[in-house]
Amino acid sequence: MVKKKKQELIQLSNKFRQRLVEQLHAIQTGHPGGSLSATEIITTLYYHTMNVSADKVDCENRDRFILSKGHAAPMLYLALAEKGYFPQEEIATLRQMDSILQGHPCKTSTPGVELSTGPLGLGLSAGIGMAMGERLSGRDTTVYVLLGDGEIQEGIVWEAAMTGAKFKVDNCIAIIDNNGVQLDGTTNEIMPMGSISEKWEAFGWNVIEIDGHDVEQIASALDEAKNTKGVPTVINAKTVKGKGISFMEGESMWHGKPISEEEYKQAMAELRSE
Repeated sequence: MVKKKKQELIQLSNKFRQRLVEQLHAIQTGHPGGSLSATEIITTLYYHTMNVSADKVDCENRDRFILSKGHAAPMLYLALAEKGYFPQEEIATLRQMDSILQGHPCKTSTPGVELSTGPLGLGLSAGIGMAMGERLSGRDTTVYVLLGDGEIQEGIVWEAAMTGAKFKVDNCIAIIDNNGVQLDGTTNEIMPMGSISEKWEAFGWNVIEIDGHDVEQIASALDEAKNTKGVPTVINAKTVKGKGISFMEGESMWHGKPISEEEYKQAMAELRSE
């Protein structure tokens, strides 16, 4: 990755973080923690890796992105708006009545959303199905699925993992936002998973481990995954819940806590100093 592109992705990620905090503070609802941990992943996908365009939203040859951890929708919406899928002004309507921006992604309401998600665990199964369909159609497209590390406690995820390996669905790339924290505590407290990488390897997947906040590592891993044939790839991205805001980092309360005026001021001061 050239230096200019790296700086562009870093700056865009910080811009998205600030706009996320501004909007969630304004509406006093939403999910800051898991959105902030996924910022660089979503930014790199949409602004470096994926073949997508707001001008060709239904193009058959487009790549697909599924936000399986649907509560991180606010960050997805920021990326889509910046890319031109809908006017920036729509961001202010997030989670409001009659808005096109629901609390979790809705395919029938929001341009650019490929799958309605919310109930955790659905995304990988759907993504593998999409990828197999694309392969049968002879199209060279890739389906990217972003999962939470709490989400992969769902049994349906492992059924999908077995299916992906059996059918060698190498055009479906899973990414785990491994921030170590879920709604009610750390993942080790709620349901210890042991080595996530070893589990996916045991299920027949190629595993790449990265720092999920390093845009260069993310881009490199996505390129490597796309070039790996005959086996599906999962990227185990180590992240920090609430990344970029000191009092949010690693704290389960920020899975969905409203941001107070004092907290808003501190968060913005920290983000603007980066």
